[in-house]
Amino acid sequence: MSKELKVPQSYWNPYVCGIGLGLVLLAAFVVMGRGIGASGAMSSVVATGVKTVSISHAEANAFYKGYLGDGTVSPLKDWLVFEVLGVLIGGFLSGKLAHRFKFKVEKGALLTNNRRFLYAFVGGIIMAFGTKLARGCTSGQALTGGALMNVGSWIFMIALFAGAYAMAGTFKRLWA
Repeated sequence: MSKELKVPQSYWNPYVCGIGLGLVLLAAFVVMGRGIGASGAMSSVVATGVKTVSISHAEANAFYKGYLGDGTVSPLKDWLVFEVLGVLIGGFLSGKLAHRFKFKVEKGALLTNNRRFLYAFVGGIIMAFGTKLARGCTSGQALTGGALMNVGSWIFMIALFAGAYAMAGTFKRLWA
Protein backbone atom coordinates (compact mmCIF):
# COMPACT_ATOMS: atom_id res chain seq x y z
CA MET A 1 0.00 0.00 0.00
CA SER A 2 1.54 3.33 -1.03
CA LYS A 3 1.14 6.52 0.93
CA GLU A 4 -0.26 9.35 -1.17
CA LEU A 5 1.82 12.54 -1.06
CA LYS A 6 -0.38 15.58 -0.48
CA VAL A 7 0.80 18.82 -2.08
CA PRO A 8 0.55 21.88 0.17
CA GLN A 9 -1.96 24.46 -1.01
CA SER A 10 -0.72 27.92 -1.91
CA TYR A 11 -0.98 30.74 0.63
CA TRP A 12 -3.95 33.08 0.59
CA ASN A 13 -3.65 36.53 -0.91
CA PRO A 14 -2.46 38.85 1.91
CA TYR A 15 -4.76 41.66 0.77
CA VAL A 16 -7.80 39.41 1.00
CA CYS A 17 -6.64 38.27 4.45
CA GLY A 18 -6.19 41.90 5.52
CA ILE A 19 -9.73 42.75 4.46
CA GLY A 20 -10.98 39.66 6.30
CA LEU A 21 -9.09 40.66 9.45
CA GLY A 22 -10.57 44.15 9.22
CA LEU A 23 -14.05 42.66 9.01
CA VAL A 24 -13.35 40.48 12.05
CA LEU A 25 -12.20 43.58 13.94
CA LEU A 26 -15.35 45.45 12.89
CA ALA A 27 -17.49 42.49 14.02
CA ALA A 28 -15.70 42.47 17.39
CA PHE A 29 -16.54 46.16 17.88
CA VAL A 30 -20.18 45.62 16.86
CA VAL A 31 -20.78 42.41 18.82
CA MET A 32 -18.51 42.80 21.86
CA GLY A 33 -18.12 46.57 22.02
CA ARG A 34 -14.31 46.37 21.96
CA GLY A 35 -11.47 45.34 19.69
CA ILE A 36 -9.31 42.24 19.57
CA GLY A 37 -6.03 41.32 21.22
CA ALA A 38 -4.29 38.48 23.02
CA SER A 39 -2.56 39.87 26.10
CA GLY A 40 -5.82 40.23 28.03
CA ALA A 41 -6.40 36.50 27.62
CA MET A 42 -2.93 35.69 28.90
CA SER A 43 -3.43 38.03 31.88
CA SER A 44 -6.72 36.26 32.68
CA VAL A 45 -4.98 32.88 32.64
CA VAL A 46 -2.12 34.17 34.83
CA ALA A 47 -4.52 35.78 37.31
CA THR A 48 -6.48 32.53 37.56
CA GLY A 49 -3.24 30.59 38.11
CA VAL A 50 -2.09 32.96 40.84
CA LYS A 51 -5.49 32.72 42.53
CA THR A 52 -5.24 28.92 42.41
CA VAL A 53 -1.87 29.05 44.19
CA SER A 54 -2.61 31.90 46.64
CA ILE A 55 -6.09 33.38 46.93
CA SER A 56 -5.01 36.03 49.45
CA HIS A 57 -2.15 37.26 47.22
CA ALA A 58 -4.36 37.43 44.13
CA GLU A 59 -7.14 39.31 45.93
CA ALA A 60 -4.68 41.78 47.53
CA ASN A 61 -2.98 42.61 44.23
CA ALA A 62 -4.70 45.32 42.18
CA PHE A 63 -3.45 43.89 38.86
CA TYR A 64 -4.82 40.40 39.47
CA LYS A 65 -7.99 41.72 41.07
CA GLY A 66 -8.73 43.64 37.87
CA TYR A 67 -8.87 40.35 35.98
CA LEU A 68 -10.53 38.32 38.72
CA GLY A 69 -13.45 40.74 39.12
CA ASP A 70 -15.88 40.10 41.96
CA GLY A 71 -15.26 36.35 41.90
CA THR A 72 -18.69 35.37 40.60
CA VAL A 73 -17.45 34.61 37.08
CA SER A 74 -14.19 32.86 36.21
CA PRO A 75 -11.76 35.08 34.28
CA LEU A 76 -11.27 32.08 31.98
CA LYS A 77 -14.76 32.81 30.65
CA ASP A 78 -13.59 36.17 29.29
CA TRP A 79 -14.24 36.33 25.55
CA LEU A 80 -10.58 37.09 24.80
CA VAL A 81 -9.62 33.68 26.20
CA PHE A 82 -11.99 32.07 23.70
CA GLU A 83 -10.64 34.32 20.96
CA VAL A 84 -7.08 33.09 21.56
CA LEU A 85 -8.25 29.47 21.76
CA GLY A 86 -10.05 30.02 18.45
CA VAL A 87 -6.86 31.40 16.89
CA LEU A 88 -4.90 28.34 18.04
CA ILE A 89 -7.54 25.85 16.89
CA GLY A 90 -8.13 27.76 13.63
CA GLY A 91 -4.41 27.86 12.86
CA PHE A 92 -4.12 24.13 13.50
CA LEU A 93 -7.13 23.31 11.30
CA SER A 94 -5.93 25.65 8.56
CA GLY A 95 -2.52 23.98 8.53
CA LYS A 96 -4.06 20.51 8.40
CA LEU A 97 -6.54 21.38 5.64
CA ALA A 98 -3.82 23.08 3.53
CA HIS A 99 -1.45 20.12 4.10
CA ARG A 100 1.10 22.42 5.73
CA PHE A 101 1.04 21.02 9.27
CA LYS A 102 4.26 19.41 10.49
CA PHE A 103 6.49 19.55 13.54
CA LYS A 104 9.79 21.23 12.77
CA VAL A 105 12.11 23.86 14.15
CA GLU A 106 12.54 26.89 11.89
CA LYS A 107 16.16 28.00 12.16
CA GLY A 108 19.24 28.88 10.22
CA ALA A 109 21.96 26.38 9.42
CA LEU A 110 24.37 27.95 11.95
CA LEU A 111 21.90 27.67 14.83
CA THR A 112 21.31 24.62 17.02
CA ASN A 113 17.81 23.64 18.14
CA ASN A 114 18.63 24.39 21.78
CA ARG A 115 19.96 27.84 20.95
CA ARG A 116 16.89 28.53 18.77
CA PHE A 117 14.60 27.59 21.67
CA LEU A 118 16.64 29.77 24.04
CA TYR A 119 16.42 32.77 21.71
CA ALA A 120 12.69 32.23 21.24
CA PHE A 121 12.18 32.03 25.02
CA VAL A 122 14.24 35.16 25.74
CA GLY A 123 12.48 37.02 22.91
CA GLY A 124 9.11 35.94 24.30
CA ILE A 125 10.00 37.24 27.77
CA ILE A 126 11.12 40.58 26.32
CA MET A 127 7.93 40.79 24.25
CA ALA A 128 5.77 39.96 27.30
CA PHE A 129 7.48 42.73 29.28
CA GLY A 130 6.98 45.14 26.38
CA THR A 131 3.33 44.10 26.13
CA LYS A 132 2.64 45.10 29.72
CA LEU A 133 4.74 48.26 29.38
CA ALA A 134 2.78 49.26 26.26
CA ARG A 135 -0.52 48.30 27.92
CA GLY A 136 -1.41 45.87 25.15
CA CYS A 137 -0.07 43.27 22.78
CA THR A 138 1.04 43.92 19.24
CA SER A 139 -2.27 42.76 17.80
CA GLY A 140 -4.27 44.89 20.21
CA GLN A 141 -2.04 47.92 19.67
CA ALA A 142 -1.83 47.62 15.89
CA LEU A 143 -5.32 46.44 15.03
CA THR A 144 -7.57 47.85 17.72
CA GLY A 145 -5.51 50.91 18.65
CA GLY A 146 -4.67 51.66 15.01
CA ALA A 147 -8.32 51.37 13.98
CA LEU A 148 -9.25 53.79 16.76
CA MET A 149 -6.49 56.15 15.55
CA ASN A 150 -4.74 56.10 18.94
CA VAL A 151 -1.52 58.09 18.61
CA GLY A 152 0.26 55.82 21.10
CA SER A 153 -0.64 52.74 19.07
CA TRP A 154 0.72 54.27 15.86
CA ILE A 155 3.93 55.34 17.63
CA PHE A 156 4.25 51.84 19.08
CA MET A 157 3.91 50.20 15.67
CA ILE A 158 6.36 52.61 14.00
CA ALA A 159 8.85 51.92 16.82
CA LEU A 160 8.25 48.16 16.53
CA PHE A 161 8.99 48.10 12.80
CA ALA A 162 11.96 50.47 13.16
CA GLY A 163 13.41 48.33 15.96
CA ALA A 164 12.89 45.13 13.99
CA TYR A 165 14.52 46.66 10.92
CA ALA A 166 17.45 47.91 13.01
CA MET A 167 18.01 44.49 14.61
CA ALA A 168 17.47 42.43 11.43
CA GLY A 169 21.09 42.78 10.35
CA THR A 170 22.32 41.60 13.73
CA PHE A 171 20.35 38.35 13.59
CA LYS A 172 20.46 37.77 9.83
CA ARG A 173 23.74 35.87 10.07
CA LEU A 174 22.06 33.25 12.30
CA TRP A 175 19.61 32.40 9.50
CA ALA A 176 22.16 32.17 6.67
